Amino acid sequence: MFEGAIDYLQVLDEQGNVDQANFPKDLTDQKIVEMYKYMLFARALDAKMLSLQRQGRAATYAPLIGEEATQIGSAFAFRQQDVFVPNFRQHGVFLARGFPLDNFFIYWKGYEDGGKVPENFNGTAVCVPVASQMPHATGIAFALKHMNKDAAVISYVGDGGTSEGDFYEAINFAGVWKTPLVSIIENNQWAISVPRKDQSAAQTLAQKAFAAGIKGVQVDGNDLFAVYKAVSDAIASSKSGPTLIECVTYRMSMHTTSDDPTKYRTEEEVAEWKKRDPIARVKAYLVRKNLWNDEMEKQTGDEQLKKIDEAVENAEQFKPDPRSMYENVYSFMPDTLKAELDAATAANFWQ
Repeated sequence: MFEGAIDYLQVLDEQGNVDQANFPKDLTDQKIVEMYKYMLFARALDAKMLSLQRQGRAATYAPLIGEEATQIGSAFAFRQQDVFVPNFRQHGVFLARGFPLDNFFIYWKGYEDGGKVPENFNGTAVCVPVASQMPHATGIAFALKHMNKDAAVISYVGDGGTSEGDFYEAINFAGVWKTPLVSIIENNQWAISVPRKDQSAAQTLAQKAFAAGIKGVQVDGNDLFAVYKAVSDAIASSKSGPTLIECVTYRMSMHTTSDDPTKYRTEEEVAEWKKRDPIARVKAYLVRKNLWNDEMEKQTGDEQLKKIDEAVENAEQFKPDPRSMYENVYSFMPDTLKAELDAATAANFWQ
């Protein structure tokens, strides 16, 4: 008879105390400070995007506030050769992986040109349809294994996405073929207005790994160190097969800017989760070790806001090329699409 258990990992608690037995050995003070700066950067970027959207200067946007530890902790665990497959909320991962800030704002202004990933980015573009990126991630991982590449694929899916067929098909294929896939469930407790308890009767989402015959682990998703360790360990073992990591976190803001969370959840619930703010607990740890202070926080914030404002200014000067709607759909342009492009050009469509 099959019996399974899901391990739960927490290293840094809400007060900034550390479990030394599970503390990642390669996390230096300098690296933790750098990760903390990126967490601040991600939250500042989020605030700016929300402001721009409310002013009509950006399109519908999916905030990340509250999920910084899951995103930055996992991003810092990547190796250069590893491949990143996002959904639509991994702004912090894009930031930490070096995605051009100008392009970030161009994309969220509604221009697909900004979503094109740089040549050596080792990642795919933003994917909005829920869980449809999962088979892509497994396919990329299968290809890497077939080519005997020393690389893993790190994919992200929301709690709601784990109810989709694409999710199950992807982890099932990954389990059968033992592909180097690390799938991170960013469990922020709400699939738009559907609470976690109404999405699945499973005690954890990580235990969905059992059906696929792969390893599953549940992590405190607001714990930067635990996320980093879990993803690092999963990448290190990825040549032997996939891992499913459930990061238990919380979406402090709305699902997207077209959503009003006050219609379906209480202020008390949000306030309770704010006590577990991932940024606050890392700051408490750093201050206790004399690695951070208010002056450093202000200086860092000023520098980041300057970069953000410069990127916004550049993005607002961007002029889209209508030809991109033809040129960026396929890896090569089929004859039918070329005929449409030629007809549009002949009719001076661009004028």
